[in-house]
Amino acid sequence: MEPVNIQKVLEGLLWYIAFLFSIILHEAAHAFTAYKLGDQTAYLGGQVTLDPRPHIRREPVGTVIIPIVSYLLGGWMIGWASIPFDFEWGLRHPKRLGLMSMAGPAANLALALLAALAMRAGLLVGVFVAPDHISFGQVTEAANAGFFEGVATFVSILFSLNLLLFLFNLLPVPPLDGNAILPSFLKEEHARRYLMFMRNPGVAFVGLLLAWNLFGYIFHPIHLQCINLLYPDLRYE
Repeated sequence: MEPVNIQKVLEGLLWYIAFLFSIILHEAAHAFTAYKLGDQTAYLGGQVTLDPRPHIRREPVGTVIIPIVSYLLGGWMIGWASIPFDFEWGLRHPKRLGLMSMAGPAANLALALLAALAMRAGLLVGVFVAPDHISFGQVTEAANAGFFEGVATFVSILFSLNLLLFLFNLLPVPPLDGNAILPSFLKEEHARRYLMFMRNPGVAFVGLLLAWNLFGYIFHPIHLQCINLLYPDLRYE
């Protein structure tokens, strides 16, 4: 039996904290915005909160099982969470539905920006340095061994993961948030027809399949460009 790799366990813990906080903030932002715009469904379900427990109870597979399994198999985490909402409310108010849908990706963008600011601050005070090689989970490095090694890993994951969640959820295909944002730019009658059509499970399956296969071509160059903006004196490729 192989000994437990403590470093792998600690890195997995950092991954899970970043993952869980990111998706919960995303869903809580949806829930809070829906509540403010007139749909109390998620509020009554207890989702207007950063407490992970109601979100885990609603989606235990997407918030616990799949993230852990994906990390053990591939060294990174995927998963999902969700909130309930009143679809009839969305049909009556497609622009409000669009704002509610924008709230989740906006929360992830804010987290990515905060992580970027933390990295820049770390560079200025000398606790972080630019890495020799970049990856999803290595956007910055600690200048010295110790506590800040874990901090560097955490902010790197937080940055990359939230940039991914922001961009992925903006794709205008069901069941992603971008699919509900798009109708807010249409006339109400056309928006209702669009939402009804896109609710078809078959359409959602095709949309998710397309998003999964095409997203790498979108994410990787944007991720690289954002990292190069963090280090204007360097040029990663």
